[in-house]
Amino acid sequence: METFPKIFKLRQKANPPRLENVEQELSRQLREFEFSKKVRRGDRVGITAGSRGSKDNPKVIKTLVGHLKEIGARPFIVPCMGSHGGGTAEGQVEVLESLGITEEKMAAPILSSMEVKEVGRSKFGTPVVVDRNLSSMDKIVVINRVKPHTDFRGEIESGLMKMLVIGIGKHEGALIAHRLTIQHGYVDVILEKGRIILQKLPILLGIGIIENQYDETAFVELVRPEEFVEKEKGLLKKARSLMPGLPFDRMDLLMVDELGKDISGAGMDTNVIGRLSFIGSPRPDTPKITRIFVRDLSEATHGNASGIGMADYTTRRCVEKIDPVSTNVNCITSMSPEDARIPIAFDTDQEAIDASYHTAGVLEPPAFRVLWIKNTLQTEYLFASQAFLEEARINPTLEILGDPIDFPFDERGNLMAQWK
Repeated sequence: METFPKIFKLRQKANPPRLENVEQELSRQLREFEFSKKVRRGDRVGITAGSRGSKDNPKVIKTLVGHLKEIGARPFIVPCMGSHGGGTAEGQVEVLESLGITEEKMAAPILSSMEVKEVGRSKFGTPVVVDRNLSSMDKIVVINRVKPHTDFRGEIESGLMKMLVIGIGKHEGALIAHRLTIQHGYVDVILEKGRIILQKLPILLGIGIIENQYDETAFVELVRPEEFVEKEKGLLKKARSLMPGLPFDRMDLLMVDELGKDISGAGMDTNVIGRLSFIGSPRPDTPKITRIFVRDLSEATHGNASGIGMADYTTRRCVEKIDPVSTNVNCITSMSPEDARIPIAFDTDQEAIDASYHTAGVLEPPAFRVLWIKNTLQTEYLFASQAFLEEARINPTLEILGDPIDFPFDERGNLMAQWK
């Protein structure tokens, strides 16, 4: 069709830090922490397990379980993911399963419940609640990936403190906390409630995981309870410097193969796409993207399409995979109902791209600035339209991997991508 320019494949070059042996490094830090002296034989130790698709989270949990068993403690894995998994105990176990965390693989029982216990009252006049299973543990280890959040900016964002408030708070706690953020902002709410939980629960330590641009573990760091806030500030700065991103600041169309909760809490990382809908949070200055086309959902998101509302166009096959219950529960709990809105859906990719061209303010197909990615977590390999060719040639961080080609449509008008 005349509206389609040619595209070429490119690679973003980077040499980020990468942890070669996660288990070995974690074991070293546990020995330095004198872990065996802080846990007694027979202690019941709760381990938080979130819904973020951190690549090596299963390795971290399994290593920790092994160390606990060696000293005679009894480890238990507790799903801590707010309202994810449809806000049900069974759904949260399924989310962990999709991330490679099962009782058999981890060699530890999983205790999943949506029941909570009140442990205090916040200065906002609201209850502070935590997972009832965790409230009965002798010790608790908090594990989470530390990264920039998709809804707000601050000295602490997504990490150990947020896991305390949103994750451990289950659906009820997450809903209370998110409601408060509308008036008081995320940072104040997380710090206030997180500090109360640190005082009330027997937190032994935190394990912060930082990933690089290639979705690989760059750092694992043990954090003492009294250091949660200050240490997390430093970890966040480190994580921000390693975030994936797009190589261009202005696009007429961004095509995203898949959206999902395993990719980002917002389905698509708002730091990457430059869009967010949370009340009171300003949009990032860059990138500036006129239209976004989401082609499908990831398999691991289990129908949760939170974030689909940030797209302009999608496909009917994507819409048919949406689980409205898990999507709506998640978006309502996070105070972002806009993220559940369904964009205009087309039968084919070809129709969606054509509509994007005609609504992007572009006058000629060769000038149509299109970038095509797998998802917002994996941006090493991309396709770009010919309008980006000169910019790519003079950018030393980009490697052009072939001559421009026509869009690779199949006979039905849908795209066929070869990412590696």
